[in-house]
Amino acid sequence: MRASTHTTSLIAAALLAAPAIAQQSTQVADATRPAATRDTTATRDSTAPSVLNMLPPITLQHVRPNDQRGINVFEAPKDDGVPYTGFRLSFGAAFTQQFQGLGHSNSAAPKVVTGSTVNQNQLIQVGHGFNNAVANAYVGAQLAKGIRVAMTGYLSARHHNETWVKDGYLLIDDSPIDFRPLNTLMQFVTVKAGHFEINYGDTHFRRTDNGNAMYNPLVGNYILDAFTTQVGGEVYLRANGIMLMGAMTNGEVRGMTLNAAKRSPAYIAKVGVDRQVTKDLRVRLTGSTFAQARAANQTLFSGDRAGSRYYNVLENTTATESANFTSGAINPAMNEMHAAVINPFIKYRGLELYGNLERARGKAVTETTRRDLTQNAIEGTYRFLGDKLYVSSRYNTVSGRLAGMANDISVDRMQGGAGWFITPLVLMKGEFVTQKYNDFPTTDIRNGGKFNGFVFESTIAF
Repeated sequence: MRASTHTTSLIAAALLAAPAIAQQSTQVADATRPAATRDTTATRDSTAPSVLNMLPPITLQHVRPNDQRGINVFEAPKDDGVPYTGFRLSFGAAFTQQFQGLGHSNSAAPKVVTGSTVNQNQLIQVGHGFNNAVANAYVGAQLAKGIRVAMTGYLSARHHNETWVKDGYLLIDDSPIDFRPLNTLMQFVTVKAGHFEINYGDTHFRRTDNGNAMYNPLVGNYILDAFTTQVGGEVYLRANGIMLMGAMTNGEVRGMTLNAAKRSPAYIAKVGVDRQVTKDLRVRLTGSTFAQARAANQTLFSGDRAGSRYYNVLENTTATESANFTSGAINPAMNEMHAAVINPFIKYRGLELYGNLERARGKAVTETTRRDLTQNAIEGTYRFLGDKLYVSSRYNTVSGRLAGMANDISVDRMQGGAGWFITPLVLMKGEFVTQKYNDFPTTDIRNGGKFNGFVFESTIAF
């Protein structure tokens, strides 16, 4: 997909949306319940004033909207109030464009391979400019009462210019057979099967996913970015705001039949509570674990094939945007992986506080001892003027041992920014970011490394 096409679409959408701000519906989903419970179909009579409905109707059951209504919705809602009216087919899309103004520096010693004149620790020159636009496509179908299928495609991404499928799965929240015991059971049970984004932690619900940046109040994702797709199944038990989830997957980012001796299943568990304590106060707390004995390609923290939002930072002079697509992120590079994370979330009126307390332990195939990495993050967002405007900040730090290093390292990142929902489908936002690399060996390009600056981003999703 060509960047010029995306850029034109984004600018045109913003210009078209601006005059309609005064008519914008204030009935954007609040955090007290999933927005899918709202009837988004406008009703009119001959005496009612003409009001444009700027929200597409939700026609599928148990779905998280791609637009502003999906903010602070985590797992797909169990009780959404959307009636079953037979087979339905739904399409959606998301488009994002950035303007980047980042600079970087390091103090690594020169590193020249024998027979070459290239210093592998020399940083590539980075200027200000637009990144290539990226886009997602969504297809969903209601197959039966409480049963739907979903597929996400990346139309264009930093790592892949061509179109390719991110995931596809079946979600079952009701019994297709009118059998009383099954009907009763499915009031509490949800089953998900296919190739999907695994439900480890809550941060993957708040991150930017290629073309869809609606749910992330800032631009960049976390340093340790817990996001991957795997083949398998999840089973949920939900009642009165309490959730239990167990899952088993193939532990790989794609289906694989080779290297059987190097692979084992991955096991994921999650427990949590999500309560609307009062009209103004919502509290959520979850804990998740991930365990895999061995993997041919472990991607729990490196599964974002779309790529980082910080283009070319701390990369050398031979880097390309697509090949070096994880700029700014840390990959534990473990084939054996045991990870756990706790995620608290509090929303009081317009104020949102979110935390991430995480630890990963494991080793690569060539290692004999396990290594540890920890990640802590705290994020605060305040929304006002009917949730049209917000300010946000995040502090994110990672520390521990990376493969091939004799000592522990740490990486610290500070982000601060703001956003404006021109409509519930169009968001403009920007952030200032600074990231520092501490205690890396002098032979590593990240030694004394730092990048900082700003990134502006516009996104459309429906």
